[in-house]
Amino acid sequence: MRVVCDTNVLVSGILFVDNPRELLRLCSSGTLTNFTSPELLREIEHLLIQPKFGLNEELYGIIRLFRDTFFLVIPETRICIITADPDDNRVLESASSARAEAIVSNDTHLLELKEWNGIVIVTPADFLKNFFVG
Repeated sequence: MRVVCDTNVLVSGILFVDNPRELLRLCSSGTLTNFTSPELLREIEHLLIQPKFGLNEELYGIIRLFRDTFFLVIPETRICIITADPDDNRVLESASSARAEAIVSNDTHLLELKEWNGIVIVTPADFLKNFFVG
């Protein structure tokens, strides 16, 4: 299944053991095909360099793992669907370019859409419960 995991899911998967970690495991094993974009990778890097996470030395290894494991898309079209948080549109752009079947996110603005252009938008828990058969 083709998915785009939002940056909040990826960061949670790195830092905590829970549903986001299971999603990362499924993506890194090739069970799920996760797509990302350069902008989403930059956002993850920006989030992880914050002192509160203490991952400065590990950051480049994590980003390299994402680059090696995830499929990179370069969105050609800018989308302006979510006005309350325009950065969330980068997730929609990536999902559209990847022809993803699902966006997995904990972001309220994305989750409020529930579905966009035939792409379901769900939390990690709902994705694992309702959409992943493995």
